[in-house]
Amino acid sequence: MEDAHADDGAARVTNAPASTVTIRRSPKYGIFLALGVAVGIIAAIVLTMVFDGTSEPSRYTEVTYSLTQTFGFVLLWCIPAGIALMMIFAMILDRVSSRHLREATVQVDLVDER
Repeated sequence: MEDAHADDGAARVTNAPASTVTIRRSPKYGIFLALGVAVGIIAAIVLTMVFDGTSEPSRYTEVTYSLTQTFGFVLLWCIPAGIALMMIFAMILDRVSSRHLREATVQVDLVDER
């Protein structure tokens, strides 16, 4: 009787057949997205400081824009451009890394603990 109770507490392990899986590295797109935003902000700062177009009124609207407004306008173009460039770079890295595939053999052990 004691042996029957001891078997009830023991785990039953079932071995599945081994299979082969392919392993490859891929870039984390969220990091590249954040880097694209950072590149866009830095580019907007540089462009705003290098090209000072705030001293005279606009040809089209005849309004003088402050440095902050100019930075905001340039930022609207630079952030999407930075994101696009970094995403293209991430896709190129993904394509290059897909050529370096590794194969591994895995075996799943199913444990039934009742």
